[in-house]
Amino acid sequence: MTANDRWEPVQRLRTYEQVMAQIEQRILDGRLKAGDHLPSERELAVSLGVSRPSLRESLRVLEALGVVEIRRGGEGGAVLVQTPGSGMVNLLKLQIALSQFSWTDVLETRLALETWSVEEAAYRSTEDDHRELAAILDRMDDPSIDAPEFNSLDAAFHMRIAESTGNALTAHFMGSLRTAIHRQMVEMYAELEDWRRTATTVRREHREILDLIVRKDGKTAARAVHAHISDFYKIGAIDGVDAPG
Repeated sequence: MTANDRWEPVQRLRTYEQVMAQIEQRILDGRLKAGDHLPSERELAVSLGVSRPSLRESLRVLEALGVVEIRRGGEGGAVLVQTPGSGMVNLLKLQIALSQFSWTDVLETRLALETWSVEEAAYRSTEDDHRELAAILDRMDDPSIDAPEFNSLDAAFHMRIAESTGNALTAHFMGSLRTAIHRQMVEMYAELEDWRRTATTVRREHREILDLIVRKDGKTAARAVHAHISDFYKIGAIDGVDAPG
């Protein structure tokens, strides 16, 4: 190292970042777990040696990330959440809207997640899962349905398949991804020359996928859902619609 080597200025962490770092470390090393209440705002501010406004700022960030829930009343305070929150959804939604992930990235990720989910659903799903999936498809058959509702049910069908695998992380990630791209998908349907013609194809393919799941033909189901997702974008291209993103 020479005297001419470039030195980087030392970065000072803001107070709220230091507070978040301490809470994060306690979660990672097991001192804090889901469902635990953090100390009261006054106690925690004193223990950390920070002002209450700085503490509130850090807790608001953690709440936005879906790590803590701020409760009011007698049993109020900050509680570490026990179920996945909306943090991943909100982050993905903004990053996709800002084109930080391309539409090709989204499509390839969907293909990877959904082919795995469908194949596993064929082996792991129950009769209750099959009934609920069929009920979603029955609602999609309503002749008076509009494009936004059809798209919401389309997403619900794919997310319900992921849930039927029993893999909670995959199901949550699938739900987050589909929620994040909902607006773009509605726009794609709106720009199709004849969305009802496309919907007819989607309905038929959904029925085929469900039938393969019920028959426990996972390999064929995986190929079917891959074609189903890929073909939707081909239909959009034929109708002159560019995928958003």
